[in-house]
Amino acid sequence: MLNISPISVSPLIDKEDYQSYKSLAQRKHSKKFLRILIFLFVLFIACMFLPWTQNIRSNGRVTTLNPYDKPQNIQSLIEGRIETWHVKEGDLVMVGDTILTLTESKSEYLDPELLSNTKEQQNAKLNSAKAYASKIEQLNKQLTALDDLQSSKLDQLQIKKEQVALEIESLRQEIIAAQTYADNAKNQLDRMELMYNKGIKSLTDLEAKKLSYRESQAKLLSAQNKLGKLQNELVSLDQEIKVTISDYQQKTAKTKSEIRSADSYRYSLLGESNKLQSKYNQISQRQNAYVITSPINGRITKVLKNGIGEYIKSQDNVATIVPDDYQKAVELYIAPNDMPLIKEGKSVRIQFDGWPAIVFSGWPDNSFGTFGGEVYAIDNDISDNGKYRIIVIEEDPQKPWPDLIRIGSGARGLLLLSDVKIYYEIWRKLNGFPPDFYNPEDSKKIKKKVPLKKVK
Repeated sequence: MLNISPISVSPLIDKEDYQSYKSLAQRKHSKKFLRILIFLFVLFIACMFLPWTQNIRSNGRVTTLNPYDKPQNIQSLIEGRIETWHVKEGDLVMVGDTILTLTESKSEYLDPELLSNTKEQQNAKLNSAKAYASKIEQLNKQLTALDDLQSSKLDQLQIKKEQVALEIESLRQEIIAAQTYADNAKNQLDRMELMYNKGIKSLTDLEAKKLSYRESQAKLLSAQNKLGKLQNELVSLDQEIKVTISDYQQKTAKTKSEIRSADSYRYSLLGESNKLQSKYNQISQRQNAYVITSPINGRITKVLKNGIGEYIKSQDNVATIVPDDYQKAVELYIAPNDMPLIKEGKSVRIQFDGWPAIVFSGWPDNSFGTFGGEVYAIDNDISDNGKYRIIVIEEDPQKPWPDLIRIGSGARGLLLLSDVKIYYEIWRKLNGFPPDFYNPEDSKKIKKKVPLKKVK
């Protein structure tokens, strides 16, 4: 009863007739349950002040850090026909081990003496080029001889010209003397005629003077004729010098033209020789390409061409090889909203597919089966899935990742942020706030990047 009225009806009721009264009468009051509730409440409040590590969860897969550690396709450099397979799927191979042997399939390369014949053709072109080089050398000598001969001829003509000039100068002096002698003879003749007319001199003396005058005129005329002849000879020598220079210029131009023609043809022969050498090298490399070898140490995982006698084209994939020793890495994809919180060197806990693990996201140190890592690189461009890719590598070489994990297997990452209290984390999630902005330098020194392995 509620006992609202001050008058109780409890004495008027027979409680033995009602089961509920019997149950209430049998209940025992205890403070133990109340104490448990108080203890649990205090424990819950205490747990609210425990530390909690904020984190970002992401999914990804195992990959390799170095591009040459990824699975590679072995390609054929040339087209050909499969002659012999030297490996099978699952075989371990070393660098240089023979994978496949091909035979020639093109008709122009089927000549067994093709390499030697090409070399002989190249040698013939080289010998022809050497012969033309010798011809050019002889023509150059001939050109030098022409220059020397021209210089000698011109020197002779110049000397002769100087001699004629001296003779002309001498004749000019003789003409002056002859002119003086003729003038004197004229004066003597005039005086003799005057004296003859007066009867002082005889006719014989007059005729003698006339003869002397005529002789002086003849000497003057002879000297003048010689002068004209020498002057004509001087002009002839000038013309001869010009003709000699022109003649030798023609001969020199002809010789130079022959040199240019021979040189041009020699270069043409050298070009053909280089083409034949290139062809020889191509044939040699093609014959070396008949044997396809392994570029790396690894395991043959898939043979893409089957059978013997099958034809393959150039750059066709013939097999796939996976490196035997590679540097593991994990690529994770982060939402753009969380990218400002990601820095290089940030710690990450990795859980691999197929590897048993017990993960406590807020207490990564108490998790089991996870492995440490750190952010090595962050892509600046968004991926096709709308997220940013980051590369994670091993954090501590003393605690390596499992050797049994394979490239392409799944992985999940917990990118560790700042440490907060549990009550703050619950409050943050209830309000939909992002994690606190975190700088890894505040709590942990960023490790140096791991150097890439060198190709052996």
